[in-house]
Amino acid sequence: MGNWLGMLSSKEPPPAMVLVPPIFDFPPLAARTRMVVPAYDLLFGKLVLRCLFDDYFEDAKRFSTRIMLKPLEDPHVDMVATVSGPLDGKSNKNVEGNALFRWQRDLDDPHTFLDLFVSTSEPLRLRSCAYYPKYGFGAFGIFPFLMPKRVHPEDYGAMGFRYGSENLSVGTTFMPFPLSSQTPVSAWLVGRAGRLSVGVQYKPPYDSKYPMSLKDLKNWNCAIGYGLGSSSPLSPSFNFAIELVKSSQLIASFYQHVVVQRRVNNPFEENQVVGITNYIDFGFELATRVDGDKSMGSVDESSFQIAASWQANKNFLLKGKIGPLTSSIALAFKSWWRPSFTFSITAVNDRLRGTKSYGFGIRAENIREASYQRADPNYVMLTPNREHLAAGVLRDFGKRPMFQSEVNSGNYDHLPRELKPIGKIF
Repeated sequence: MGNWLGMLSSKEPPPAMVLVPPIFDFPPLAARTRMVVPAYDLLFGKLVLRCLFDDYFEDAKRFSTRIMLKPLEDPHVDMVATVSGPLDGKSNKNVEGNALFRWQRDLDDPHTFLDLFVSTSEPLRLRSCAYYPKYGFGAFGIFPFLMPKRVHPEDYGAMGFRYGSENLSVGTTFMPFPLSSQTPVSAWLVGRAGRLSVGVQYKPPYDSKYPMSLKDLKNWNCAIGYGLGSSSPLSPSFNFAIELVKSSQLIASFYQHVVVQRRVNNPFEENQVVGITNYIDFGFELATRVDGDKSMGSVDESSFQIAASWQANKNFLLKGKIGPLTSSIALAFKSWWRPSFTFSITAVNDRLRGTKSYGFGIRAENIREASYQRADPNYVMLTPNREHLAAGVLRDFGKRPMFQSEVNSGNYDHLPRELKPIGKIF
């Protein structure tokens, strides 16, 4: 009798599960150097909006190739090389290439690093940052080399100091050379309380003809934002911000990251796979003038742009954006080999000229590891229990909660570093 019952129990179907594909590019490459950028420039959804508006949207009638490699012998160093140029290939003058060589002290902490940038169109640049999480203090420097002529103060390099925590960031960037009272200085102060974020930034233009006074409101930017959710791709989030730039332009932006699950209709998957996680992003940015001043130091005219993306699975990404003069749509396909390869094509509709054109891009990478999980309970998927063994789980798909993981409680300790939030500090 016991053997018979054991045979019946052994025939129980395995627990149903939901696939969790990795994000195409997470964390974004810009997140690796955010400690040399003022926290004001990264707050209020600016980093994710730039990724949404720019990534995989190739320029019209141009191609781009990017190679991102990390040697297996020393994972602390990596290299990112990019080559771009016109599709017709009629002139080699428009072909640009650059390479970034980077050393990172801790694999799990990208905030202490040293990198060297070489380019066919820009001077040699050395950039370094040291950050001490225990105390919250950091220092960074950006120094160009081998410049035939140094005209602006920033051509001599920049240094900065910052303090950052989960709720506060304050810092300054200054030009140490040449030693002059007219050397431009920038500073920022941003704070966060719950879902509300506020910040101010002193950022005068790099022009000796323009007065760099703390009393001049055109040297200041200020912003306020309201957001919910972490920066982990497994957590839904949104951010709404309003920014006043140089007392002459008002910028309103919105970004939302949605994590949804849909039924799997793939004959190549096992029967217990009932769903797959999708990532949907939407954002818009509206800039409008609030004064009629067109003098020196004024900002651009009013504009807007709207973009959305949909990652259907680990291999396909669809993006589209609309602006006042052009609209674009991009399709990217990614193979998760090692290294991984990504091919993208962009169609651009120029309504001003009445033309349609295309751009192409290809990438090879082994810097960011794939986190494609199928049955690990530490990720976003079904928690095995008797309810999930019932045959009705397929019939009632969408009516019962599918997110049962430590992510909901804010515990990211068991997640790989590619899926952990990047916004723990400013």
